[in-house]
Amino acid sequence: MDHVIHTPADSEVSVPDGVGWVRTWGASPQAPDDSVSSIDAFENATLRQLVRISGGGQRIRVRLSNEYGTERLVIGAARVALADADGADREGSSRAVLFGGRPAVTVPAGAPVLSDPIDLPVDALARLAVSLYVPGRVDTVTCHGTFHALGLLIPGDATGLGAPPKEAAPLPAQGFLTAVEAWPGTPAGAVVVLGDSRADGIGSTPGTDRRWTDLLAGRLHARGGRTRCVINQGIGGNRLLSDGVGTAALARFDRDVLATPGLGHVVVAVGNDLVFSFAPRTEETAGFLAMFPGGPVGVDDIIAAHLQVAARARAHGARVHAATIAPYGGSEMYSPEGDQAREQVNEWIRTSGAFDGVLDFDAVWRDPADPTRIRAGLHMGDHLHGNDAGYAALAESVDLSLFD
Repeated sequence: MDHVIHTPADSEVSVPDGVGWVRTWGASPQAPDDSVSSIDAFENATLRQLVRISGGGQRIRVRLSNEYGTERLVIGAARVALADADGADREGSSRAVLFGGRPAVTVPAGAPVLSDPIDLPVDALARLAVSLYVPGRVDTVTCHGTFHALGLLIPGDATGLGAPPKEAAPLPAQGFLTAVEAWPGTPAGAVVVLGDSRADGIGSTPGTDRRWTDLLAGRLHARGGRTRCVINQGIGGNRLLSDGVGTAALARFDRDVLATPGLGHVVVAVGNDLVFSFAPRTEETAGFLAMFPGGPVGVDDIIAAHLQVAARARAHGARVHAATIAPYGGSEMYSPEGDQAREQVNEWIRTSGAFDGVLDFDAVWRDPADPTRIRAGLHMGDHLHGNDAGYAALAESVDLSLFD
């Protein structure tokens, strides 16, 4: 039996401070292009995707996106269930996802859609299986080029299946699904991380939720007290000031951060602007850097961008924290000039007093024998991105009291 309930609490009007809907999982929507994983055109198929939420609640709702679509998107049916260790539905947990009381919804090009509340109690750190049936053809899939959790593409309407069939094909990116929100019924808040590939977890083991944000969510849950959800809005290759891989962080900030239900804290962790601006132009880097248009930026530009994040977040009542930029010596992108600029920005982050808290990731990762490099054993081999141990070290370094 499907359970969908509607109560006055489903409205976000006149609820007690801190009690209401809170985002518990998110992925920043992107336009598909050749520079990131994307989903090819398809029709009459079901996208089945697994996500691990951070905080729990008495009911949930999902946000889907056609924001980069070129035509209207028809969702013919959708279901959500608690997932077991093998990714199959847990018995008795499957629920229909409705939109305005209906099982199907048409999403205009350029628009998102929010589901009705779903009567499915979920625990913190639970995994959900979300199945979306698309009967028509979709040429442009609003996606998230992820490196940590993949889904499946199944022919036909497979929303009623409790486990994926053998003919399911791997999804190279997340499609349409951009958020899960929960109603905890008690005071709760969201910590939103505006980040790049190091936030999005390049180098961590796919499908195991070992990004530093995932591990931070686990630490906050184990600590107890008020529910704190951790929302990862990282995009690999993203920059603060220029588009490239994903819309520039300052341009997507209102959508991905300020519009977050339950927003309480913002962490800015984007370091690519300086890395790409100062990267040496060689045969090895030329093709990669060509994907990143926009003029060079300097230290003052990055400081101004951080101050914009702080001002805009505080205008919405959020506290603001900044992560220092971790070293990248030994990578193809390294230059002494870029490293000097990185150190200047980091010193400003630590000492300016512009933030409510500092996550000093540079101090955690740098090699004492060579501070321009990540310590051996903490990167994936490219001297730029972490591995599981590296991201665990970042998560363990965060002072949880920052989010009180």
